[in-house]
Amino acid sequence: MRRSRNAKIIATLGPSSSTPATIRSLFDAGVDMFRLNFSHGTHDDHKRRFEAIRGVEHDVGRPIGIMIDLQGPKLRIGTFFDGPVELHAGDKLRLDLENTPGDRTRVPLPHPEIFAALVPGTDLLLDDGKLRLEVLECGPCYAETRVKIGGRLSERKGVNVPGVILPLSPFTEKDRRDLTFVLEHGPDWVALSFVQKAEDIAEARTLIGSRALIMAKLEKPAAIENLDAIVALADGIMVARGDLGVELPPAQVPIIQRRIVRACRREGKPVVVATQMLESMTASPVPTRAEASDVAAAVYEGSDAVMLSAESASGRFPVESVVMMDSIIHGVENDAHTLTGPKPEDFRASHADAICSALRLVAKLVSATAAIAYTKSGFTSMRAARERPLAPILSLTPSIASARQLTPVWGIHSVVVETEITDEASMTRLACDSALAGDFGKPGDNIVIIAGIPFGVSGTTNLLRVVTLSPARAPAVLTD
Repeated sequence: MRRSRNAKIIATLGPSSSTPATIRSLFDAGVDMFRLNFSHGTHDDHKRRFEAIRGVEHDVGRPIGIMIDLQGPKLRIGTFFDGPVELHAGDKLRLDLENTPGDRTRVPLPHPEIFAALVPGTDLLLDDGKLRLEVLECGPCYAETRVKIGGRLSERKGVNVPGVILPLSPFTEKDRRDLTFVLEHGPDWVALSFVQKAEDIAEARTLIGSRALIMAKLEKPAAIENLDAIVALADGIMVARGDLGVELPPAQVPIIQRRIVRACRREGKPVVVATQMLESMTASPVPTRAEASDVAAAVYEGSDAVMLSAESASGRFPVESVVMMDSIIHGVENDAHTLTGPKPEDFRASHADAICSALRLVAKLVSATAAIAYTKSGFTSMRAARERPLAPILSLTPSIASARQLTPVWGIHSVVVETEITDEASMTRLACDSALAGDFGKPGDNIVIIAGIPFGVSGTTNLLRVVTLSPARAPAVLTD
């Protein structure tokens, strides 16, 4: 079940894709990690999806990642007396905390934290940016606004406040309930919505601990202003272009996407590009040429993974969407273009950076058929992926949790091993047997091995060996 590409595919499960048979088909088509979106569905729905994914994992003998995506705060206006209203440029509209239905002149906005952050001149966006208001006057419980861009407005539409850090935790009471439920089932990643600052990641860490890795979704302009601090604290980053494109001019989104990818590459953190990648395939069996180019651009930029949302969750062609994304990635990676490793100024004076920097060059010079990383926590393998070596990365770990957590990371093929590693000799035997068993080389080929001594201690990558494969003994590799 080895993938022959480096960039990974994440697919969202939903009404179109939640049966065990469909999940297996999605995996066979190329999915490496599944996303469960807690903005939709019940706990029972998600529990069944968890069980189905783990069932497929058991059948195929290959680790499959699960990422749960918390809903986060949803800022919405209230209701209207007589249904939708039509607003025109120049109209005045009052927003307030009064719990009564609105009309063309006022509407409830039950979010005091928004009023606390407003100042005159602030813009408010309604209904995914279709309508724009300018704040003329405001207080702790109201805002008088002028309509800059009008249109039809119906009740409970979303509100965005671009350029303002709102005094909100990324965790609602619903998120906390969802998190309590889902942590009992062992997710590999938790995607955190509404991230605005590094402190949001720290809050998530206190709730999640070491039970899952944290994927920060960057969908607010404030997060971009705090990009480096957020990347430093998070385990991975998702470029959530949907909401980001609401609060920023569309022309800025591709530029910011490249900036985020570069920041993650520099830090060796996996980065996922998401939202509307093959949007037309929710209803069509083929994407637009622009969508295909969008996926290709994300791969060329060096993204670790690309993600399907509605295409696989509720669309008519979930499996076909994965097949198309897999095909686009293959096309890009077969191009003459070659990804480069980090720039010299990005390296730190550490053993891990020195070893992994050497890995890329050594693997190229000896024409290695595989770069093999022995890791317990996943640190060594993730650091190797940062270098984008030409040789595929075979990650050997005794931890099924680490193997699953590495599924969205570029170029990594994880295998869970039960052989106990006590010294360099046993590690070398395991690496050679694993390479031969997994078809990562044949007798006479060279492989490059990296690991940390003492074995089993996280963050101690300090060993690099070049080994020529010889005929295998009995295989020493088991997959969970």
